[in-house]
Amino acid sequence: MTDLILSNARLIDPETGYDGAGALRISDGIITDVAKGTGPAAPEGTTVIDCDGKPLAPGIVDMRVSVGEPGERHKESYRSVGRAAAAGGVTTIAVQPDTDPAVDDPAVMEFAMRRAEAASVVRVAPMAALTKGLKGREMTEYGFLLDAGALAFTDASNAIADPTVFRNCLDYANSLGALVVHHPQDPAMKAEGCVTESLFASKLGLPGVHPIAERMMLERDLALVEVTGARYHADMITTAGSLEALTRAKDKGLKVTAGISHHHLVLNEMDLEGYPTFFKLEPPLREEEDRAAMVQAVADGLIDIVISSHRPQDEESKRQPFEVAAIGAVGLETLLPAALKLYHDGLTDLPTLFERLSLAPSRLLGLEGGRLAKGAPADLVLLDPDVPYVLDRFALQSKSKNSPFDRRLMTGKALRTWVAGEEVFAA
Repeated sequence: MTDLILSNARLIDPETGYDGAGALRISDGIITDVAKGTGPAAPEGTTVIDCDGKPLAPGIVDMRVSVGEPGERHKESYRSVGRAAAAGGVTTIAVQPDTDPAVDDPAVMEFAMRRAEAASVVRVAPMAALTKGLKGREMTEYGFLLDAGALAFTDASNAIADPTVFRNCLDYANSLGALVVHHPQDPAMKAEGCVTESLFASKLGLPGVHPIAERMMLERDLALVEVTGARYHADMITTAGSLEALTRAKDKGLKVTAGISHHHLVLNEMDLEGYPTFFKLEPPLREEEDRAAMVQAVADGLIDIVISSHRPQDEESKRQPFEVAAIGAVGLETLLPAALKLYHDGLTDLPTLFERLSLAPSRLLGLEGGRLAKGAPADLVLLDPDVPYVLDRFALQSKSKNSPFDRRLMTGKALRTWVAGEEVFAA
């Protein structure tokens, strides 16, 4: 592989907090030199790319991505999800085990990883099921799944209701040093609801689920984490009431982290006016007070990670009455501009934002990315944080086009994306 120099860049390094002029040298897919200020000399034959002073950051590591392979390739394949990720500046996707069949067996995982390696232009970090069939009753074989390549265990959007089963999951995972990722939404309380219970939900005439459903499940989970000592990640925290419990757990020194989707950082329940089913999410969109609290929690570092929660759905499943429409939205190509709103609002700088988008998820999954350092993988995104544009969902790379940001003014996008030093996207 020819050496590559990315020169005249504004380096954004979340590990050191550096935000300034510089250049990178890349060889064999690895960063071999980081020059701050002036760039390194370019020997004859070296390819040099002028970054025109634009920010150059570690590629985004997205910890919550659903792919339709196996079972629902018409919604999203590894080929299309890889293209969408690259277009969004995402260089690693942690895929959910919510396929058909579920990734609850090493053979299924090995099949999916072979498909990913053959078709995806970005790296794929596999997650395996906590319980067989994602049904919350019988644990999977964590040891075998770890040997097959699993980096974490989750039942995706299916919360484990039985506390004894979940404690056993935590105990088993802790014995192997494995990470448990859970969806803290009480399934009994949310069973009939499709929006957040509020005055606005009453106006819409839609069945609501009270925000306490999240806090109750999170409080239970954290109590069991304290008992077992396991590594635990709450995949999405979306209500202000949950932050107190999360703060207590971190103050106690528990091995606890939390994430939030970019949808819940920039949208609220008022966006449901007119019953647009592209806004039907899990958890549902919250009241404005909750959204504002989540933004501040991300800025303060209480919430560790920002994710896309990419969940493709076909047109037929979304073109239904709101109560019965499919849940979820695509998000790989809107994660970056939505997250950049925190930067534009003056709540965080770019190194801190990319700590939430790249470095923190890399560390949590045991990956080497998220850094601009000698020896780090050359997984990079060159971005323009200030370019305005109107999003057209039909221009998205995903097979499914269910984006709540369709026809919205966005600010910021990926210009070029590299994985292991190879360019996988150019705007």
